[in-house]
Amino acid sequence: MTNIAIDTELEEKKSLNFIEQKIEQDLAEGKNGGRVQTRFPPEPNGYLHIGHAKAIALDFGIAEKYNGVCNLRMDDTNPQKEDTEYVEAIKKDIEWLGFKWGKILYASDYFQQLWDLAVELIKRGKAYVDEQTAEEIAAQKGTPTVPGTNSPYRDRPVEESLRLFNEMNSGNVEPGKMVLRAKIDMASDNMHFRDPIIYRTLNIPHWRTGNKWNAYPMYDFTHGQCDYWEGVTHSLCTLEFTSHRPLYDLFVDWAKECAGDDKPMDDNRPCQTEFNKLNLTHILLSKRNLLMLVNEGVVSGWDDPRMPTISAFRRRGYSPEGIKAFINKIGYTKFDALNQMSLFESAVRDDLNKRAQRVSAVINPVKLIITNFPEGETEVYQAQNNPENEADGTHEIEFSRELWIERDDFMEDAPKKFFRLGPGKEVRLKNSYIIRCPETDCCKKDADGNVIEIYAELIPDTKTGQANSGMKIKGKTIHWVSCNHCLEAEVRNYDRLWMVENPRDEVAAYSKEQGKTRIDINDMRKFINPDSLEIKKAYVEKWCATRKPLDYLQFQRIGYYTPDYDSTAEHLIFNKTVGLKDTWKK
Repeated sequence: MTNIAIDTELEEKKSLNFIEQKIEQDLAEGKNGGRVQTRFPPEPNGYLHIGHAKAIALDFGIAEKYNGVCNLRMDDTNPQKEDTEYVEAIKKDIEWLGFKWGKILYASDYFQQLWDLAVELIKRGKAYVDEQTAEEIAAQKGTPTVPGTNSPYRDRPVEESLRLFNEMNSGNVEPGKMVLRAKIDMASDNMHFRDPIIYRTLNIPHWRTGNKWNAYPMYDFTHGQCDYWEGVTHSLCTLEFTSHRPLYDLFVDWAKECAGDDKPMDDNRPCQTEFNKLNLTHILLSKRNLLMLVNEGVVSGWDDPRMPTISAFRRRGYSPEGIKAFINKIGYTKFDALNQMSLFESAVRDDLNKRAQRVSAVINPVKLIITNFPEGETEVYQAQNNPENEADGTHEIEFSRELWIERDDFMEDAPKKFFRLGPGKEVRLKNSYIIRCPETDCCKKDADGNVIEIYAELIPDTKTGQANSGMKIKGKTIHWVSCNHCLEAEVRNYDRLWMVENPRDEVAAYSKEQGKTRIDINDMRKFINPDSLEIKKAYVEKWCATRKPLDYLQFQRIGYYTPDYDSTAEHLIFNKTVGLKDTWKK
């Protein structure tokens, strides 16, 4: 092997994250028969947020990279919070991000297997029905430094536990009166081993299984066994599940034993590996709290562009490629970190720069009259759709005597370094002429002193390709739209929803100061930005009316925008995605 080949191989290994390194080692050792199978297991109790996008990119990305399969498995073990709306939203989000699952599965597919396993564990003396209250069980667990104490029901006869377990599913047992606990070790250093609850009674119909079940399995008792039964080779979880891993492995061992499978599992065990969550400044990712924002009307819904959900970022105009570029940039580690929102926006901005169509839109308009351009005449230009990609072509724009420009592009009493319009100043109108304001009488004002009209003359032969097109001026190039050839539009400018960098901790601390045990909407309102949405009337090119929701646009010199779902030909609406520059710098 040449030195170049060796160096290339070493460089590729360095670029692998720790999970990829582990998988490549497993493949090299022939584990799992050379297979790679992952799964993405969301609970359908809300819309997926940007934190889930990181897990999706990993679970599906690993399967793609190593010619494996990733199944989508809904963790539908809690019917009181779940809904088919959320199932469909999850599927849509994954597809929008560009991934495909092998199979769609549900934890409820395994309810009978899990029930049968629980019955077998009772028969083997590994589980028992406990009739203590939740508070008594919690107190009995001890602390990380103090061993727990045995339940008075821990050694109840097997037949009695079997009878009571069946009663738990009858619909006659009040929720909370009985639970099924695994019998492990109340003195274990791992708190999860202190006889965890594996079944509870809810008496709620399930949206898939109807009234068949009244007792439902807990997540820890469901997750590992489903992985095992499905043939998952690599179970990828976030860091909070690190302490759950020994319990995950134990339940898999018990499932194997109860099935009578005596084959060695060392090379075919589903292996749980943990990675860091995606945490962002100025964002709250708790689904419970996001649901509260929706229900209390703080936002218009799960896909309100101020929300951190994948559907909200989609509606706001973020590209899946930009989101995945950000995820790749921050990578996967074993340490949690708080990532800056500016880094996320930068990745999205870089991607949109390559794909967004350039258009003119004036958001804070004032009229500009070109006094030496004939009334009633129109010139038509070809505007480049995207200078980053010539294949995107051009579209027509009209130029006339009366134009809308941004109010900020004119100043009557301008400082020396103001290089836009003002008395005696020259600027270039994008795709058009160089114009000059007169030294005096360059504008008209209303009774309150507000400028309502600006006057300027075009300098002949200064369009691109004409004799004076190379004329040197100090002024900048400004954008415009023709008053008689533009459309009125509603522009929704979005800013951060939270005024603090770490709302999760700040809101929790404030709630605790108020003596509350759970965060409520009033705690959150204290930290919510009252100016997170600004709605303005704007003027846009006619061509904008041909754009569809989720098309990527750059309003030149302003920012990136996309047509909203509610936009119509009669009422155009555009959502701001992100500005052209970083606005997060202090």
